[in-house]
Amino acid sequence: MKSKFFILALTLCIFFVQSFSLITENGNQIKHPNVRKVKDIIIYKDVQYYSAFPSIIKNGEKDFMVAFRRAPDRRVFGEKGYSHIDMNSYLVMVRSSDGEVWTEDPDLIYAHPFGGSQDPCMLKLEDGTILCTSYGWQYVNSTGLANLKQPYFKAGGAVFLGGYLVRSLDNGKTWQGPVYPPHVDAEINFSASGKPLPAYNRGALYEGKEGRIFWVVAVNDSVPVRKTSNHLLISDDKGLTWQYSGVVASDDKVAFNEASVYETPKGDLVAFIRTANYEDQACISRSTDGGKTFKWESMGFKGHPCHALRLPDNRVLLTYGYRHEPYGIRARILNAECTDFATAPEIIIRDDGENSDIGYTWSVLLDNSRVLVVYYFNKEDGTRHIVGTLMEIV
Repeated sequence: MKSKFFILALTLCIFFVQSFSLITENGNQIKHPNVRKVKDIIIYKDVQYYSAFPSIIKNGEKDFMVAFRRAPDRRVFGEKGYSHIDMNSYLVMVRSSDGEVWTEDPDLIYAHPFGGSQDPCMLKLEDGTILCTSYGWQYVNSTGLANLKQPYFKAGGAVFLGGYLVRSLDNGKTWQGPVYPPHVDAEINFSASGKPLPAYNRGALYEGKEGRIFWVVAVNDSVPVRKTSNHLLISDDKGLTWQYSGVVASDDKVAFNEASVYETPKGDLVAFIRTANYEDQACISRSTDGGKTFKWESMGFKGHPCHALRLPDNRVLLTYGYRHEPYGIRARILNAECTDFATAPEIIIRDDGENSDIGYTWSVLLDNSRVLVVYYFNKEDGTRHIVGTLMEIV
């Protein structure tokens, strides 16, 4: 009888450990009552390329798409480093029927004729349309730079192009565009062609219950210190045209930039925002009037940047990169209205990254209990590649 009780107790103990732990690659156990890490998978990796900034959508019952930015890893040419700005940076994608095995050769989404593109952010609409936002950089020589009369933003030898988006009506086989969103009045910079910059940002758009599409964009609103603020654009025609709604987050010192927007079941609009000049704190900004006005506050933890995924029971999986030692990927599970961000336990999905050049999470439901979190990663400062972590959530 004692042996039976011993076996039962041991079984319950094993079940408890499995149910309340996440096992990272380097063996750490993180207690959480609702999450079990299944495994990490490589979605795309090629030593010739710097691959980063993914987004993922479920395009059908057995069709998942991951878009990312791919550029040459300049170290293969003997150059000393790598850059997030590259003239050969293109938007590409890979596909899977189960979320675990992915196509090896990426398909091209878009290559901008004027320069490199960054951060493809996909959104699948209810009518089947797929939107993909991006932004880019134009390479301009010294003669061209000397002729620029308006203020512009330059980095890595390139002038900022601003944002654009492309659309697919056939499940990602072909793409239409680019569509250029409007200029936000608070933006002080111009493009290399002397035109006001079209709106831009990296982060998830959201299609609301009434079919309106919400997009939180960033603008450079001050000189000489480069400081950005966030603003809301709304589209009522599936992303073809956009209207300005209002300020999402602005401050005299804090810079607000990469943001994902989410609509709660009660109809609040919530933006999860990456910051600068604010100890890397992740912020939340909430609107209760359909996006006309917002109020922002710190969430009390670091996140670079965040992505929100609605779970089947209306809870929200908030994932983010952690660009401080130990470098890795983290998450929290929030309530349906995203009001418990300050108390929701933090989940360490992994903490074995080499340095801060990782993250940019994006998540999708594979089914009612399994979630795939995608992001880019590096080990030992090696090839930047696209990775996924499969988790079970109860």
